[in-house]
Amino acid sequence: MSFRLAATPLDPAALQRALADIRAGACVTFEGWVRNRNEGQPVLSLEYEAYAPLAEKEGARILAEARGKFALLGAVCVHRTGHLQLGELAVWVGVTAEHRGAAFDACRYLIDEAKARLPIWKKEHYASGATAWINCATRGDHAGATR
Repeated sequence: MSFRLAATPLDPAALQRALADIRAGACVTFEGWVRNRNEGQPVLSLEYEAYAPLAEKEGARILAEARGKFALLGAVCVHRTGHLQLGELAVWVGVTAEHRGAAFDACRYLIDEAKARLPIWKKEHYASGATAWINCATRGDHAGATR
């Protein structure tokens, strides 16, 4: 089980191969891509920045929690940093388990917790020329959540 930040493009096939396990009956993956719109504004690109020491520590904690909650055989979460173009892969999560239920539940848990808890910020570059820094935890289902 591993979490890491990556400054270079991700290779989903290689990441999935690292999860290979003959005990696994299920592998569930999630790919988060840079899209061309956010909250009604046309987006041209994104920049991701992270506080690496804390992100890596919290990412490992999230994986450990998932291991305790779900019957996982393996789990990997990798988040990009740097300037990404439309369509590029920003985050990849993969899990293996004996059964699909645990794999689906764990994959969703990992991406949801990563988005809510990791100290990762993105700078959106809009078609209008404007930019905005956004902490991922301030958007979506986890906005305003307390722990």
